[in-house]
Amino acid sequence: MITSTTSTDRTVRPDPVPAAANGANRGLVARPDQISTENAAFLRAELQRQPEIRPDVVARARALAEDPNYPPQAVLRDVAAKILAAPDLSETEG
Repeated sequence: MITSTTSTDRTVRPDPVPAAANGANRGLVARPDQISTENAAFLRAELQRQPEIRPDVVARARALAEDPNYPPQAVLRDVAAKILAAPDLSETEG
């Protein structure tokens, strides 16, 4: 059994940050939304390395398309039940 070596009642807690000495509140400056694109070049390079057509995926799709038991009836019934149970959003007031 692993036991904790620290107790929560003895944990050092930082003091709260004091308010400005002159009592003035600094207003928050609104900043526009930002997006980081640091990894965009890496992601583009990795995407370029991937084959445009994956023969193994195409073969699996063809096999499933030819299978008369795919998708299983239980899956179709479950999806149909979920669609019927979903609220009709066109009837909501908006």
